[in-house]
Amino acid sequence: MALKRASHAVYDTKYHFVWAPKYRKWILRGDIQERVKSIFHEIAIANEFEIDTMEVAADHVHIFLSFPPRYSISRVVAMLKSISASVIFREYPGVKKQLWGGEFWEDGYFVRTVGDKVTAEVIRKYIEYHRHEEKTPKQLELF
Repeated sequence: MALKRASHAVYDTKYHFVWAPKYRKWILRGDIQERVKSIFHEIAIANEFEIDTMEVAADHVHIFLSFPPRYSISRVVAMLKSISASVIFREYPGVKKQLWGGEFWEDGYFVRTVGDKVTAEVIRKYIEYHRHEEKTPKQLELF
């Protein structure tokens, strides 16, 4: 994934998300598994997300993606989970019987930001540099 441009931003954001179906049920198999993948791709295209890698296992989902900074992390997760749940319940009505609470996904999720060369240590050094050297107008070499 390279630098991307939005109307008022240039960004290179990458996130690793993980979440599971309600009750960690092994429901993401066969046709449902493939349909969930295609729904995620449709959502990504419609909202300018870029899915780098995705794995839909029987009892959880991993998605490594980038999205414009106009979206919050929680909004992206909400979009992916709510739209996919609605479509799956509509297209596979029997699934609702297996998930007795009427929800498809667990409430929570895991997220981690991912960087290439810009690690936490690089950012700390950059901030420390500006704390001590801000009066000197020279640029710090990060790489």
